[in-house]
Amino acid sequence: MNDIKNVCVYSASSTKIAPIYYAAAEKLGHLLGARGLNVINGAGSIGLMSTTANATLSAGGTVTGVIPRFMVEQGWHHTGLTKLIEVETMHERKQLMADMSDGVIALPGGCGTMEELLEIITWKQLGLYLKPIVILNVDGYFNPLLKMLQRAIDQSFMRKEHANIWVVAKTPKKAVELLYSTPMWDKEVRKFAAL
Repeated sequence: MNDIKNVCVYSASSTKIAPIYYAAAEKLGHLLGARGLNVINGAGSIGLMSTTANATLSAGGTVTGVIPRFMVEQGWHHTGLTKLIEVETMHERKQLMADMSDGVIALPGGCGTMEELLEIITWKQLGLYLKPIVILNVDGYFNPLLKMLQRAIDQSFMRKEHANIWVVAKTPKKAVELLYSTPMWDKEVRKFAAL
């Protein structure tokens, strides 16, 4: 069982999405908070980002938000988080969120969420991030992306073994379980990934 204390959650800041996504974000935050975990996110004050943070906090967990200074200047940041870390760039934000985490869960989101997810998958493929990556596929949202990743494997743009980089959960409960049960990659995998 993995030692999980800090969970990076990628998610949308959009407010015009279906209630099913809000319900999943709230449930996920509640489950993480009830375990006393620290959620690391992008510190947004709206959408699934805020919903997850608020549910985590109300269930007894903590939330560390990482956000570029220009977003704080626009007033886009959540002001009720346990800790707010301001950085200079989006790149610095993503690196710090990954460095601080013991695993990643990706909720549905737009370009920013998908970019974060694909980058962390790439880092794991290169052996730079060895921890669990869980895709929370609420209502089949990620099906097209998962199909594209499988196509990349089928057409030899990725190795068959790279399908083990991520795991997929249909429910928040399963996503949390997978954080603990998905094997961490080790030095042998890092060596393999670099080939």
